[in-house]
Amino acid sequence: MNFLRLPFLVKLTLVVVSIIGLGYLLALGESILAPFFLAFLMAMLFLPFANFLERKLKFPRSLSTIFSVMILLIVLTGLIFFFGSQISSFSKDIPQLSEQANHVFHDLQRWVSKTFNVKIDEQFAYLDEGLKKLLSSTGIILGFTFGIFSTGLGFLAFFILFFIFILNYRRILNNFIVNVFTEKHKSSVQEVVSEVRIMTKRYITGLCLQVIIVSFLTTIVLTILGVKYAILLGVLTGLLNVIPYIGVLISLLISCFIAFATTTPFTCIYVAIGYVIVHIIDGNIILPFVVGSKVKINALFSFIGILVGEHLWGIAGMFLCIPAIAIIKIIFERVEGLKPWGKLLGEEEKINKKKKTYKISKNITLKEMD
Repeated sequence: MNFLRLPFLVKLTLVVVSIIGLGYLLALGESILAPFFLAFLMAMLFLPFANFLERKLKFPRSLSTIFSVMILLIVLTGLIFFFGSQISSFSKDIPQLSEQANHVFHDLQRWVSKTFNVKIDEQFAYLDEGLKKLLSSTGIILGFTFGIFSTGLGFLAFFILFFIFILNYRRILNNFIVNVFTEKHKSSVQEVVSEVRIMTKRYITGLCLQVIIVSFLTTIVLTILGVKYAILLGVLTGLLNVIPYIGVLISLLISCFIAFATTTPFTCIYVAIGYVIVHIIDGNIILPFVVGSKVKINALFSFIGILVGEHLWGIAGMFLCIPAIAIIKIIFERVEGLKPWGKLLGEEEKINKKKKTYKISKNITLKEMD
């Protein structure tokens, strides 16, 4: 039975049932599939470096994989050391931040009462009590941090192992995907696999550059405004920016809270304005130029993907859902019968905009497959 010739309602029912079943399997295999997918993305990022070592320097595949893993571990160690030192410094300053926040809070309370002549002592007392509990609950914060750390160690171990296996056995995995299909579809399947690999590599590379640029711009804005922990907040903003809309909002709230506790309440307004400017630059300049519009996902399915990803895999799912949807969109746009679904995930096309087509020769395909 040809799937394409079935009535629309039957096809829609099969698609919905398949999505529900797939979602159940994804939730069931969270501890394995989440690090596996992240390892796949990182393997695509390190693929050019591994190919360079094997072709130009004549390294064996196992040695090129070891060098790639070493560089990955150096980067991860640097990130862990950076966040560890910054969070340690931040935890030592919690009592001082609590005292300063209370001082600024009471000044703000007196200013509002004097300016607007409104008796809000009881209302602000509840907020004051809640703020004290939030800042003084270091035990809860440390316990939560330890829980994340212990869970993250298992995730990191699986991630590194999967990264090694995917990078070392990439030719076997590629041949398996191609040979699963019949002989007459092998050439088209190989082309789709090669295009997905190239586009995924470009997308992940652009995403990493976007994180670096947004982190740099945010750090500059916060440093100019005199906000403490500007570098930590800038890097955190760059990483959370991978989560569309929600990520920048969370980082904005954190930065405004730190600005409120360390400077003046009016600085929070300047911080919000600075974040809006950075977000405008990111959405209109950085994202189209660095990441590219070929795998751009519309806001509706980005938000749905974030909610579904958080429900299935938690915080890791919120970070990984956008690259997953981008890869699905790439595949749908190149498979006959699934193109309408690919267009559904993307942005609305402009009338006068010329479409770019990516033609891959056999030589490029073989190079990428190796």
